Amino acid sequence: MLPKTIVGYSIADIEYYRMMLAWRGKECIDFHFTDCGLAQESNLTDGEHIKALVRQRIGAGDKYAFLIGEDTWFRYPHVHWEAEVALAQGCTVIGVNLNGARRIVERTCPPALMNVGAVFVPFSPRILAYALVNYRMRERGNWHFPDEVYRQLGYDNIKYGL
Repeated sequence: MLPKTIVGYSIADIEYYRMMLAWRGKECIDFHFTDCGLAQESNLTDGEHIKALVRQRIGAGDKYAFLIGEDTWFRYPHVHWEAEVALAQGCTVIGVNLNGARRIVERTCPPALMNVGAVFVPFSPRILAYALVNYRMRERGNWHFPDEVYRQLGYDNIKYGL
């Protein structure tokens, strides 16, 4: 089984989280995802309440996969707090680009994840599983895997990794 992974995302990207849940059976990769979403909470305007809930949920894992969509950077303030809490708790952070990019996309990446030592991968099960097992947080920088890793994992399309 892969390490327990907390997944953060904006509510606009919930369908991607649902796809991730389906990967376990479809891709035969033993993912162990837990949702960090706060959609059912009634008090989403109280920052301290949100941070307490996020700390509790993130505390259950040592890996944090953050889904980065087109509106993540500006639309949902609590997703930024999730990233900050994951970092404060020492989680290994994996930025998962929903647009298929293999590197950081500064236009969409939340500032809380920039230059903190996270790795960035496209939304795809094999490379995410690889990152969960093989990546360890660095002290700073924006990291990515070389094209050779993607080739070894069976990705043919160098540009998007899908």
